[in-house]
Amino acid sequence: MTETWRATEKASRRALYLTAAARLFAEHGYTGVSIDDLGMAAGVSGPALYRHFPGKEAILTELLVTASERLMTGCEVILAQSPPGIETLRNLVDFHIDFALAERDVIRIQDHELARLPADANHRVRALQRRYVQAWSEVVAAVRPEFAAADIDVRVLGVFGLLNSTPYSARDESGVRVRALFAEMAVASLVRWPESSPP
Repeated sequence: MTETWRATEKASRRALYLTAAARLFAEHGYTGVSIDDLGMAAGVSGPALYRHFPGKEAILTELLVTASERLMTGCEVILAQSPPGIETLRNLVDFHIDFALAERDVIRIQDHELARLPADANHRVRALQRRYVQAWSEVVAAVRPEFAAADIDVRVLGVFGLLNSTPYSARDESGVRVRALFAEMAVASLVRWPESSPP
């Protein structure tokens, strides 16, 4: 029982450190934050962080690798629940918006700090991102088989840019209005023909 409590307490404290680090990295940039800053934000001395992480780089790595893993896992769960189609696409859009709103700081960090990851972690994140793009592209292709594959990839990447801007645009507490607007824009961008193209 004691060991279980200790493990839970350790995991809880580790999550607290990661949340504090995400906020500081998002606000001040990775290079603008010291270990002492991270400790102060988490309510401990800077060196106490070394009991959980070997250094600041390891914290950034865990934040970004874990984010990509969570996005890919969530995508796979959605795809396992129903065959590719418009509803599956809507579910993917909703899932990504939910993630962007819940993890605003991580989204901001990913935009600016990905290149600072060590090579192996950077490779892991980029490989997960490619799988994520491919999974979405396959769903769009099932809905719009007449679209060229290269065009679908462009649409998907453009939509990710749109959805990842949600944290900057959702100013009200819940973001409900902005969320609905972004979801509508995302689905339209993925499956509609441009007005100058044939239906």
